[in-house]
Amino acid sequence: MKKNFANSGLIQDLNFTNLVDVALTILVVFIITAPMMTPGIDVNLPRTDASLPHDEEGITVSIKGNKELFIETDRIKPEDFESRLKKILEKKPPGVMVYLRADKDIDYGFVIEMIGKMRKAGVKDLGLVAEIPQEQ
Repeated sequence: MKKNFANSGLIQDLNFTNLVDVALTILVVFIITAPMMTPGIDVNLPRTDASLPHDEEGITVSIKGNKELFIETDRIKPEDFESRLKKILEKKPPGVMVYLRADKDIDYGFVIEMIGKMRKAGVKDLGLVAEIPQEQ
């Protein structure tokens, strides 16, 4: 007894419409949520009305309130900071922007010391990151 599969009622065509709908929906979700997922170190930034641009292509240096240093999300000892930043800058294109995120309660002298180390490491363009105050 042979079965005739041609008349069995099975659909032999693939319908890609549902697959494309799901893929586009997921793509839209990622496009909307990607800018909100900025990885980083939780720093209590100062607030300012001034417009301070932030380029996603640059390098972010964070200084927490207890003087912990971070390059992107990697914790760095102060004595290793300059050499590590120099190595990272060598891998980046010339003129890459470095953004400094420093806690508003951190000692000003420590921030200036780290800026000096950044300059020695070869940082040409340094940007400061601040939060825009929320209107009440």
